[in-house]
Amino acid sequence: MAAAALLAEPKSKGRRKSSVRQTETKASLSLRIDPRTRALIDRAAEVTGQTRTDFMVMSAKERATEVLLNQTLFRLSETDWNAFVAILDNPPTANAALKKLLAEKAPWEQ
Repeated sequence: MAAAALLAEPKSKGRRKSSVRQTETKASLSLRIDPRTRALIDRAAEVTGQTRTDFMVMSAKERATEVLLNQTLFRLSETDWNAFVAILDNPPTANAALKKLLAEKAPWEQ
């Protein structure tokens, strides 16, 4: 799955109607956190010159992107890359076990 697809907005699933009108570009998110965590977030937001909301959205978005990209993007040293390419250039012959494995969904697709 392409990285762009992983980072795309999810399709809406019949959510209940809210009395608060929301634009297509914004939605609300409510969190319950302990006072110490809130103070930590507030201090970090202040240091970066952001509002609490902006800091939390930026932090959550960065972490979500990292988690999703870690499912599909990997980095290799030059030696490991060359070994990887050599394996791709010389694939194993098809057998029942390989066919079964390739027919299964990846863990992040389930």
